[in-house]
Amino acid sequence: MTAPAVTYTDNPAQDVLRARSRLANLHQGKRFGVLPDPDEVAQAKRELNELVLARHIRELVDAAPPLTAEQRDRLATLLRGGAR
Repeated sequence: MTAPAVTYTDNPAQDVLRARSRLANLHQGKRFGVLPDPDEVAQAKRELNELVLARHIRELVDAAPPLTAEQRDRLATLLRGGAR
């Protein structure tokens, strides 16, 4: 089964809860001896991590004064894995 793509809403906390729920649901079968697909679990964990990071970024951006174009470019470079 293919994992759904991460979807963002206007409520980052709800997005994180939905991703946590999805990850927990993948493990429900363990009680009955059914192990979850490791690839699906790994994907669900990546999506949860993405949403948690996105929530933190959104909180920081909302609390900060507006950035200049140069500052946004430097931060985008960091997110792409560029210069440190």
